Amino acid sequence: MGILTNIFRKIFPSSHPAVQPASPAATPPASMQSTGAAPGAPTQASAPPPAAPMEQIDVEAILSGMPQSQTLNWRTSIVDLLKLLNLDSSLQSRKELANELDYTGDTSDSASMNIWLHRQVMNKLAANGGKVPADLKD
Repeated sequence: MGILTNIFRKIFPSSHPAVQPASPAATPPASMQSTGAAPGAPTQASAPPPAAPMEQIDVEAILSGMPQSQTLNWRTSIVDLLKLLNLDSSLQSRKELANELDYTGDTSDSASMNIWLHRQVMNKLAANGGKVPADLKD
């Protein structure tokens, strides 16, 4: 389980699609399975049901409502965000998160990496059903 998954689990409810385990990929889709029909013959594949709209989770409200034992600026600091979520905020942990998110910069430049990480985490939260303030994402 990756650090980003842990972040999602701390913010999204357990029923939210962003924290659900991926479906097994062992079984090919019905359209790829053999139907016994002659090659080239048309197949009757049923269309997948329309996806239900993803529930929007107000990330700002959740994070702002979390109890803090110290003043944390989660809005600009990946370290403070991780601390607020009771996750490891060490440099090693942030480097692992950078690796998960395909950071191509210099991980020795922790200031630049931290800014990039915070922005990417906010983008990922937004892409997975989180309502994130516009000024916190690309």
